[in-house]
Amino acid sequence: MAPVASSLPLFLIKVPAGFPSPAADYVEETLDLNTYLVKHKAASFYFTVEGDSMTGAGILAGDRVLVDRSIEPKHGHIVVAVISNEFTLKRLYRWRGVVELRPENSAYKVIRITEDDDLQIWGVVAGVVRKFAV
Repeated sequence: MAPVASSLPLFLIKVPAGFPSPAADYVEETLDLNTYLVKHKAASFYFTVEGDSMTGAGILAGDRVLVDRSIEPKHGHIVVAVISNEFTLKRLYRWRGVVELRPENSAYKVIRITEDDDLQIWGVVAGVVRKFAV
C-alpha cells in the first residue's frame, strides 16, 4: 500500500526555546513531513528505535529514525549497521584505520570492528521523528 502524502500548516515564525517573544499567529505555507525529511525516497526507510544507547544524540526508544541508504556513510554519521547479522544504531567512527560503532550513552561499550567482523553500514540516519504522550 502506497503511503499517502499529507501536508499540515506551517507557521513561518520560529518558536523560541529560550525567552518568549510576541506571537504572530498566521500560517503562510504547509509542511509535509515526508517532503521535509526525505531527500531520496527510493532509498529511504523508517526504523523504530529500541533501547537507550543513543540518548546522548537525542534519539530515544520509540523514536522513528529516517535512514537514507543513498548517503555515503562518513566519520561522525549516525548509522544503522549490521554486525553479526544484527542491526544496531550507532555513531560511525573511522579514523586512521580504526573503525568503531560508538553509542551515545556511557552505559554502553564501543564496538571496535576487527578484520573478523562482518560489518555492513546499512544506511545513514537523516532524521528523527518522536511523538509525545499527550
